[in-house]
Amino acid sequence: MKIQVCTPSTTKKEIKWVLKALKENRISSTGGFVELFEKEFAKKIGIKYCVAVNSGFSALFLTLCALGLKKGDEIIVPDFTMVATANAVVATGATPIFVDAEWDTCNINPNLIEEKITPRTKAIIPVHLYGHPCQMDKILEIADRYDLFVVEDAAESHGASYRGILTGGLGIAGCFSFYANKIITTGEGGAITTNEEWLAEEIRRLRAYYFTPGTHFWHKKMAWNFRMSSLEAAYGLGQLERWDELIEKRRKNAQYYNSKLKDVGDLELPIEEKEAKNVYWMYEVKTRFRDKLMKFLAEKGIETRTGFIPMHQQPIYKQKEDFSVANKLGENSMYLPSASDLTKKQIDYVIKNVKRFYKKNFDNRSRADWNSTGTSPFDFSSYLA
Repeated sequence: MKIQVCTPSTTKKEIKWVLKALKENRISSTGGFVELFEKEFAKKIGIKYCVAVNSGFSALFLTLCALGLKKGDEIIVPDFTMVATANAVVATGATPIFVDAEWDTCNINPNLIEEKITPRTKAIIPVHLYGHPCQMDKILEIADRYDLFVVEDAAESHGASYRGILTGGLGIAGCFSFYANKIITTGEGGAITTNEEWLAEEIRRLRAYYFTPGTHFWHKKMAWNFRMSSLEAAYGLGQLERWDELIEKRRKNAQYYNSKLKDVGDLELPIEEKEAKNVYWMYEVKTRFRDKLMKFLAEKGIETRTGFIPMHQQPIYKQKEDFSVANKLGENSMYLPSASDLTKKQIDYVIKNVKRFYKKNFDNRSRADWNSTGTSPFDFSSYLA
């Protein structure tokens, strides 16, 4: 049995839409498919405008450009995130200022943001990691006090919500990825959501060379080709018809994992805070035996992934500042197979082998047994102190 960490879910609905685009000979960005996808996605998020682009990075980059962010500006970014977030900042000429993470959610720690704000700070980019929303009330309050833009990186959180509002609808803009492993995918692709008409229009121009209406080949600003194709949008329209199904499958899979992996070894399982709806884009766990567990699972045909490597450790962003929580997440975080299409048989196989790993390595003793001796390798509390 070979179980991949995440695969797209393709059904007759996606095939129907793609065939429609092909039959109509619509393979570029024209022909109505992109516009329809934008309309339907905006409706799902509960927001006025959506601009579809070719990647999540492009969504972030174009949004920052449209907001006028530039060289000399500073933008608050999580230290524990995917590199696209920081790269989008650097691409504008601005400087990413990294902030350490929370342990439980892996998200940016809002209590550490204010100390990083300077007169050059212009924006905050909270990233809703692994499908769990950030503490947006605190972030928005800080942003309001310092007059900062909040641009959500919602690449991993389609359908997640904070206090009843979907991610992508909490800041001035939300930036999504539709890469093949995302809950909603177009293969590649991304989108920006916003309630600001001026911002949506500026991003539309920036994604397509800033063509000028009336004088087609006249370009007032530097701009790029970051458009989504009709074929990608067509596939996405099929996915949007399955919005509730794909999100609910991720949540049910996570709940099943939780029920079976509770109190297994030193595993810390993903949480769902009271004010949040976690869509579990990836089923992320923490263990000090990560590398050994991943190797063991690989031998059983189970693909896994490590969590992100913190930005301050990256060769292109190397910093000496100590981001203690991000460091430990980088050492201990991993995710198990997480696709919406996982079967119960596949999840049971993963669970069986995770338990087998701990049984093999820790003499059949449970977490409770170890804790009772006072010498537990399964207690993270002192490790995090």
